Amino acid sequence: MCGRYYIDDETAREIEKLVHNLDRRLQSSCKKDIYPAQNALVLRGDNHDEIFAEQMIWGFPKYDNKGIIINARSESAMEKGTFKESVLHRRCVIPAKGFYEWNKSKEKFSFERTDSDSLFMAGCFDIFDGQDRFVILTTKANSSVRKVHDRMPLILEKGEIATWLYERDMVQNLLHKTSTMLTYETEYEQMNLF
Repeated sequence: MCGRYYIDDETAREIEKLVHNLDRRLQSSCKKDIYPAQNALVLRGDNHDEIFAEQMIWGFPKYDNKGIIINARSESAMEKGTFKESVLHRRCVIPAKGFYEWNKSKEKFSFERTDSDSLFMAGCFDIFDGQDRFVILTTKANSSVRKVHDRMPLILEKGEIATWLYERDMVQNLLHKTSTMLTYETEYEQMNLF
């Protein structure tokens, strides 16, 4: 699962490298911590094979309009009516410095890459009531995240961004890839004294 993520100045610079004509208003709207239901900067493709940045709302509304869906399981997204068309035709990438996860003891952990200043999460989007909204695709946690949570975002390599956005025949392969290893930090750890 991914319930909150964060960006920093280095992430913003990485977005500038990928998006040739980044609107300064979008860049200045980058927030540190991104929560569900907030506007966030996402990357998507256009008809000319160029990547551009756009503000979208994080979360699809639930059918009963009571809450939102923020994640989709990559393993089953193509089988779910809520996500199938979006994964096939409306894919996006969510840039981040890292993401947060909580363990069963409610301890907060932040996860980041060791080999890069940014990570890129696979996502898809749709339009609801005239608003572009996205979800983050998640996958089974690898050993670097599993101690904290059993799910993690589907992380794309920088070289896979264009493939995810433009190559429909590669979607199935990317949906089932193993995400890169991450490091984590926690603000505190509770000690079990019993």
